[in-house]
Amino acid sequence: MPEGPELHLASRFVNDACRGLVFGGCVEKSPVSRNPEVPFESSAYCISSSARGKELRLTLSPLPGAQPPREPLALVFRFGMSGSFQLAPSEALPAHAHLRFYTAPPGPRLALCFVDIRRFGHWDIGGEWQPGRGPCVLMEYEQFRENVLRNLADKVFDKPICEALLDQRFFNGIGNYLRAEILYRLKIPPFEKAREVLEALQQHRPSPELTLSQKIRAKLQNPDLLELCHSVPKEVVQLGGKGYGPESGEEDFAAFRAWLRCYGMPGMSSLQDGRGRTIWFQGDPGPLAPKGGKSRKKKSKGAQQGPEHGSEDPLLPSTAPSRTHGAQRGLSEQTTAWQPEGTSLSQDPEVPLVPKKGRRRGRPTTSGPRRPQKVKAENGGT
Repeated sequence: MPEGPELHLASRFVNDACRGLVFGGCVEKSPVSRNPEVPFESSAYCISSSARGKELRLTLSPLPGAQPPREPLALVFRFGMSGSFQLAPSEALPAHAHLRFYTAPPGPRLALCFVDIRRFGHWDIGGEWQPGRGPCVLMEYEQFRENVLRNLADKVFDKPICEALLDQRFFNGIGNYLRAEILYRLKIPPFEKAREVLEALQQHRPSPELTLSQKIRAKLQNPDLLELCHSVPKEVVQLGGKGYGPESGEEDFAAFRAWLRCYGMPGMSSLQDGRGRTIWFQGDPGPLAPKGGKSRKKKSKGAQQGPEHGSEDPLLPSTAPSRTHGAQRGLSEQTTAWQPEGTSLSQDPEVPLVPKKGRRRGRPTTSGPRRPQKVKAENGGT
């Protein structure tokens, strides 16, 4: 699932790809998409982009003299599990291109496409960021930090720190692989109580006797959890990427895979948290680990074999060819993600709900914990 860094890389891609291009005509929506029509038409307009947390905003701005006269229109996208943007020739549109913006003549006609294989992505007209999302961990660090420490009385901080880190009201942009990497670097057990981890940061104040350079050096050498929520996503953005083409996917993915230290890595353990999502870690899981949960240790590369390896590893290139191409690296894990009914920002809305299935009559029940239902990928669509 795309996380904060992927949205910022997607925004960078849109700005780079659309720089100097003039778009024209109507915005075209796939008939199979359940998202709203985009009521925009202009003979000449440009496209720009910005990102905040797990959202991306496209702004369509008519050029001087364009017809009909109209104000700019903004759309806010949430990528769901497989969203991405691609620029392609109009006669060779990618599959699952659910929203298309075409360039104006003269010259070869191109289309900027929002591509979403799984169809869990969404766009809203009007350009407003989703209400309730906290400040962006990447772009609004000081506000993000203040928002967390000011609200530690919220009940979400009664939960394990690994679950609190997915609450987009406070950690806008953090997702499954980022939380694992952040906690691993600080050697914080994922199932420690969130409030106990974060309350210590309220008391932490650098000595007034330190110079500014000494304060900066101390932060770089000993970052706290909130500082890593900013700097770790920034590292992923700095990895960059060549774009969304499959021909460059393997190289981009290899760079990301080399950067990972914990998520899906050999030698690491894993448990499902209270919402059914897998958290990767090393060592003791912590006092709030789910009762009866069995920690599974990732086998070393030499011990992994074929299908078994493929079913457990969310980072196989076969399911995730590119870090920037739809951010598919978590796809195999997300297909078994489960959430209780009634979603909210605290439940990371990009994860689709999976309805519970009733028992079939005439079949015996099985003992042991019930395994999460799998989300089947949709077939077809344009």
